Amino acid sequence: MKICMFTNTYLPHVGGVARSVANFTEDLRELGHQVLVVAPTFPDRKPGQDMDAVLRVPALQNFNGSDFSVRIPLPFIINERIDAFQPDIIHSHHPFLLGDAAMRTAYRRNLPLVFTHHTLYEEYTHYVSNNSLIMKRFAIKLSTQYANLCCRVVAPSESISRLIASRGVTRPIEVIPTGIAFSLFSRGEGRRFRKAWNIPGDARVIGHLGRLAPEKNLEFLAGAVAAAMQADSRLWFLVVGSGPSDGDIRSRLNSAGVSERLVMPGKQTGQDLCDAYHAMDLFAFASMSETQGMVMAEAMAAGVPVVALDAPGAREVVADGENGRLLPASADTRAFAEALSAYFTGAYPAEGKAWPEGARETAKAFSRQNSARKMSELYKQIAAEGAVQLQNPLADALLPWESLQRTVKAEWDLLSQKATALVKTVQPKIGAEKEE
Repeated sequence: MKICMFTNTYLPHVGGVARSVANFTEDLRELGHQVLVVAPTFPDRKPGQDMDAVLRVPALQNFNGSDFSVRIPLPFIINERIDAFQPDIIHSHHPFLLGDAAMRTAYRRNLPLVFTHHTLYEEYTHYVSNNSLIMKRFAIKLSTQYANLCCRVVAPSESISRLIASRGVTRPIEVIPTGIAFSLFSRGEGRRFRKAWNIPGDARVIGHLGRLAPEKNLEFLAGAVAAAMQADSRLWFLVVGSGPSDGDIRSRLNSAGVSERLVMPGKQTGQDLCDAYHAMDLFAFASMSETQGMVMAEAMAAGVPVVALDAPGAREVVADGENGRLLPASADTRAFAEALSAYFTGAYPAEGKAWPEGARETAKAFSRQNSARKMSELYKQIAAEGAVQLQNPLADALLPWESLQRTVKAEWDLLSQKATALVKTVQPKIGAEKEE
């Protein structure tokens, strides 16, 4: 089959959605599918066709410090390539920006539209509106209505499936997690990584990996780890990744007087990434905004247990007492710090020793091949049904969606001057009305 994927973030970006799309693309091709990815261009790449069947469209990068890029609307670039590719299914990975292009591409060609609900979008509204409750409600409404204009919705975890159904998603939901390369992450040279970054061989290393951004609850995590480090001089903190919260983490550990045991090597890829996981003794994760636990599963493939807060994504990976500790979502930094310390002090004498092996067994269930086969079967099922997602004419289907988008845009303009300035660079001024 020919699958066309639309995503707002893609390689060389290394965020969760970009990695998910890249992994599925590679694995689906190995299963015999043809896959075209439509994604934003990056500073070092020109708009147009990549050698690996990726159509790059012009975009503003890292909008307001987020992972997302704002597409410059040049529909003819997309249309020409889509017409030449002749896809069987359109798969959208966001409900906005290039998600709009995915919807129009599907409807105008009478093709099935699949949507993966990767993200709790309401947790990202601070990039445009300073955590406005109005924008949070609109983010939920926007993603829900988008999902209901598709023929299938893919949820990366059971938690997210239940959540979006409770919010009003009525289209069939399939749970298909993003797989991990178990064989890759199960091998690594932790000692080499420690030596390269001057971490003592006998240090007890608490690790974290991911985009360093406010929505990841990193202020909480840094506070908890700092408290554990104050109580045990053998503890080190290895933070892999980059983002706007980098300085906040450094400042928090500096205030606690333990910054000399903080190592922040930035983004890591390939073997260096695998080695970084193997340099850790325990993985700490406090985000409440995840839809799946990719980095936790990767850490577990390296035999690293996880301490996390009970939240979507984490609860699908962390089995309390078997491969780590899953704390209540209401746990404070003191409780989190105590859980970290307890692992190293032997407070879990029997189960703690079994956690690394339990972690490896958990990771095996998240193989990329298994996830790709599930996605492939979903595509085949949709194709066999031979029915397009909506019986209504195109105009009837799109009018409510466009109305909602105009409302969101109005709130965006009123609540974020910076967002308005950026939007004005890529589209005509819509209006200058202000809230009375």
